[in-house]
Amino acid sequence: MSDRLEPKTAAWLDQVKEEIIDPGRRIIDPHHHLWSEPLAFGRYELADLWADTGSGHNIEKTVFIDCHANYSVDGPGRMKPIGETEYVTGVAAASRNDPKQATIAAIVSHANLLLGDAVEEVLQAHEAAGQGLFRGIRHAGPYDDSGSLVNAGGGRPCPYAEPDFQTGLRKLAAMGYSYDTWHFHMQNAAFLELARAVPEATMVLDHFGTPLGIGVYADQREAIFEQWREDIAAIAQCPNVYAKLGGLAMIDNGFGWDSQDRPPTSDEFVAAQRRYYEHTIECFGPERCMFESNFPVDRLSISYPVLWNGLKKIAAQYSESEQDAMFYGTAAKVYKI
Repeated sequence: MSDRLEPKTAAWLDQVKEEIIDPGRRIIDPHHHLWSEPLAFGRYELADLWADTGSGHNIEKTVFIDCHANYSVDGPGRMKPIGETEYVTGVAAASRNDPKQATIAAIVSHANLLLGDAVEEVLQAHEAAGQGLFRGIRHAGPYDDSGSLVNAGGGRPCPYAEPDFQTGLRKLAAMGYSYDTWHFHMQNAAFLELARAVPEATMVLDHFGTPLGIGVYADQREAIFEQWREDIAAIAQCPNVYAKLGGLAMIDNGFGWDSQDRPPTSDEFVAAQRRYYEHTIECFGPERCMFESNFPVDRLSISYPVLWNGLKKIAAQYSESEQDAMFYGTAAKVYKI
């Protein structure tokens, strides 16, 4: 299905234009990527990020999340992710040059937690390279061998239950850093056990645990949703876990917007995805939820201003303090911004 991974043009995205809802609301976008080389999602650098964050909503700060960008080409494999932190630190410095634009305020990089206690060396190198911006790592656990997916994960079984992985996670927590993860809905039960096994770690569940909806999963949406509901409710019982609300416009979620003649409106987005947001907020509470863009990956399906309009429509039923938590406060707390 790699032929579907075509970066969307501005002309395609601009077919849907909407008035910005609540333009003064302060926002931290806690999940975006950067690529200086053109990949399946297209090149996405500071100018591209600013074009999105400056498109109408009040995005004050952002958090970069690991995406294998600009890894070092030399040195031992365990140290290659340091190149990404070095690259983003430079971009973050440039983002501080224009006070009218969003600032990259935190960096979540990658380290191989299967190194166990030895991961400390890698974390120390990230800390030095981040120049005060390094906040944690993402070591994802998606695994699918059906051949159905556009992004099938790392090609190895989910590592959450492995003793060395849990030792590495404990080391990460002891050093004061957070842990982001991303996986498919089939790994939610394993993530629950990980959260219970390492309760001292601040953990962030990205993209709702990715309920799949294409390939062999395309005709299972309701069954997957029911199991997903139970899994989210159980995970939310772990007070060390926070939830990122977004990332459901990825192709693998199966909403199909990427293959349509025009992207969705915010109302269409809300109609399709509201139940995932409301259930997660009900289970975690607004104080442990944060809205995210997951750009430019979700840009394959929806534009940045329309996405945030949709998120604001979902959030409108909550109190002012609850909205502020989900749009700003929770991210500021977790990522120490």
